[in-house]
Amino acid sequence: MRIAVTIFLTDETITPVRLARELEQRGFAGLYLPEHTHIPTERTSPYPAGGDLPREYGRTLDPFVALGQAAAVTERLGLGTGITLAAQHDPIDLAKQVATLDHLSGGRFTLGLGFGWNVEEAADHGVTWRTRRELVRDRMGLMRALWAEEPTGYEGEFARVRPSFAHPKPVQKPRGPVVGPRTLVGGAAGPKLFAHICEYADGWLPIGGRGLTEALPRLRTAWADAGRDPGALQVVPYAVLPSAGKLAHFAELGVEETVVQLPAAGEAEVLRALDACRQFVE
Repeated sequence: MRIAVTIFLTDETITPVRLARELEQRGFAGLYLPEHTHIPTERTSPYPAGGDLPREYGRTLDPFVALGQAAAVTERLGLGTGITLAAQHDPIDLAKQVATLDHLSGGRFTLGLGFGWNVEEAADHGVTWRTRRELVRDRMGLMRALWAEEPTGYEGEFARVRPSFAHPKPVQKPRGPVVGPRTLVGGAAGPKLFAHICEYADGWLPIGGRGLTEALPRLRTAWADAGRDPGALQVVPYAVLPSAGKLAHFAELGVEETVVQLPAAGEAEVLRALDACRQFVE
């Protein structure tokens, strides 16, 4: 099993360059970074994990800039977002950012997508909360059009683009309905989420990995019903606090990559955490 990591990189933590070099040297598979543009102080949205919102949420580095630094100092390390809040981006700009990072890294990028939990943050971006999933679906359609080999237009409910020259292209070639880099969708198990995964993604990015025994058969059924190749589905448990037993359970379910959580901390603490996780890499 490949072991990747995720961390809230901030202006107070280890730097992307230092972390990326250490990850590649130790044999980790990848680095996934979360995204929050800002955290409104007047917030009614509860923190999904419960309790007070950790300090790092309001201090996160831009994931594309940080991953660009990581790409520049590594050769093999996978690079991903976990997750990109696609509803909060202009899709034409986002398509360019994604394609550029994937091109410059030699196809190492994974686009982890999500729908968000912070209503106030999304509202400041002009997002209507009840239609955010449809908005993300529409924006993915537009980006797929810009990533197509030939100039392709897109007309959707929330977005449109005329046939255009748009380069660079993502490295990975189209596979089934999926165009662009490796794409994983995060979120809680359910018919709506699974429909999104089957329509435009390579798989699922479930936070923590709880409940996979019950959820995976439902996702595999939806995947097969959509005409997707059963062997192509990827499920990557995300932000996992690892143990040997947990990873063995994931392996029994057919999971080939797990993303473990690192502390949002300075260099010394993060490197200690990496050393503790190294047993799972080896």
